[in-house]
Amino acid sequence: MSRRRKGREVNGILVIDKPAGITSNGILQEVKRLYGAAKAGHTGALDPIATGVLPLCFGEATKFSQMMLDSDKAYIATARLGQRTETGDTEGAVVSERPVPENLTPEIIEPVLEKFRGDIQQVPSMYSALKHKGRPLYEYAREGIEVERPARPVTIYELQLLEIRENEMDIAVTCTKGTYIRSLVEDIGEQLGCGAHVNALRRTLAAGFTLASAHPVPDLEAIRERGDSLDGLLVAPDAALSMFPEHRLSGQPLVSILNGQPVRIPGQAFEGFVRIYGNEGFVGLAEALPEGGETQLVPRRLVSNSGKN
Repeated sequence: MSRRRKGREVNGILVIDKPAGITSNGILQEVKRLYGAAKAGHTGALDPIATGVLPLCFGEATKFSQMMLDSDKAYIATARLGQRTETGDTEGAVVSERPVPENLTPEIIEPVLEKFRGDIQQVPSMYSALKHKGRPLYEYAREGIEVERPARPVTIYELQLLEIRENEMDIAVTCTKGTYIRSLVEDIGEQLGCGAHVNALRRTLAAGFTLASAHPVPDLEAIRERGDSLDGLLVAPDAALSMFPEHRLSGQPLVSILNGQPVRIPGQAFEGFVRIYGNEGFVGLAEALPEGGETQLVPRRLVSNSGKN
């Protein structure tokens, strides 16, 4: 039996404009095949109905996928008013219908949206991937089993009404990780007295990347058909880590970090994750722990084959 081809070494981040009707993992496998990559992963799943920004990590970049998963997100959501569904989106059967208030105006909607801005408590959807006793909630939901879900804190930085139509409205949302737009839309619908579900969802921001840097999958396929390389579309892993400050090292401190050893930075007190750079570029992430008037840098995620100068 012949050995299975493992794929080639590919390192970097590719930002995809995910189409509707396919899972994030489905897109990941398709793009991984186009690259012939040995190792790849995504940075947080989008529902099949959702489109938009989906960063994919290859090789060394996968070491930082959790950091990217923890980043803030932004969406444009279309809420279908007057209907609730099993799943909170168009994939589920309609479970209730109520009339949409007549003459629904921005002046009526705005006070409702204000209730959801800032720090709120949100009950996750039963059709989420959160796990209960080792199983994702959506598996229980498909079996007709309701699991009690405690409310979780999330922050809605921005919640703006974009447009109102006869029985729909578009909203723009910027939020922390772990925010369920389906739950948000359902809760807004209840406050309006008519119920609602997500009719369309487009992610416009993830890990600092916007739609401006996102590549449609058909464009990738066209490049491959021309026989050209896709590698030029990749960005370096540190492109997704701009939320962390930069710190440069050289000499023995850099060598120590590259060997997985903490180093002390005298005369400086700072804390949190920092991007470490050497003379040859990005080295990885370290955690700064202040101790008196100095800081200890502890390596947390390092890229392979970093220069030691």
